Amino acid sequence: MNDMNLTPVSAGQLLTRREQGVLTITMNRPDKLNGWTMAMMNALREAFEKANAEDGVKAIILTGSGRYYSAGVNLSGTLKIMPPRKLRELIAKNNQDLFEVFLGCTKPLLIAVNGPAIGASVTSATLASGIIAADNATFSTPFAALGVTPEGCSSVQFPRLIGEESAQRMLGVEGWKPDAQQALAIGLIQDVASHTELMERAEYIVRQWLEEGKKRELLAGSDLDELRAVNAQESQHLADAFLKAAFLKHQAQFLWQKKKYMPSVVFWLLLATRPLWRFWL
Repeated sequence: MNDMNLTPVSAGQLLTRREQGVLTITMNRPDKLNGWTMAMMNALREAFEKANAEDGVKAIILTGSGRYYSAGVNLSGTLKIMPPRKLRELIAKNNQDLFEVFLGCTKPLLIAVNGPAIGASVTSATLASGIIAADNATFSTPFAALGVTPEGCSSVQFPRLIGEESAQRMLGVEGWKPDAQQALAIGLIQDVASHTELMERAEYIVRQWLEEGKKRELLAGSDLDELRAVNAQESQHLADAFLKAAFLKHQAQFLWQKKKYMPSVVFWLLLATRPLWRFWL
């Protein structure tokens, strides 16, 4: 990675730029709201692994292009028809691996949320060293509405960062979606900037970190080994929730309404064959 070099990663899923030791990773699928398909997740893993191994990278900023920071995990692109036991193992592994990308980051990591953030893109941000948001950002974790369990260590990180009451509002049935100022007030993020000044402010924060000799730390003073154990446990619970009838039906109907007929059929088939799963699980 050369200084000031804007480099596409994994067929344009990401753009990377390094300047004076600061690596900026930009999710670059604005047409898909920077949703986390398998291609995007693999690109993020590749970029972070390279950054961890590169001595010239002293700190990392992760942001998105376009209107959204990220619409979160694209479920329709990650689930396939396969034997139920194998499918469950795949869901658990993919979820655990996704958040390990953030937990395993060895450099100070700042998330610059340039617009709405949904699901895993919110919970993964709380595994960074800090979060700054544009004034048009919102933070949505609609797990209860989808019939799934918390992920990304949010069962632990959210209460620590924002308190039990706010955590329940975001993770529970209310599905509260705070805007940038509300997120700042409850402690979910640490700074807010105008959309046009977000990256300038993010770069200033990271430069301050480097001047102060800041090392990689987790928000809320959390312990890395503890969060890795939480991630593994949450991933198992999430895999169970994903294979419940209510979730499969919800996804099938949602995708059909969006005219994504083939992905919808996958969920309908999973739902239709579910009574037989007891022979394979």
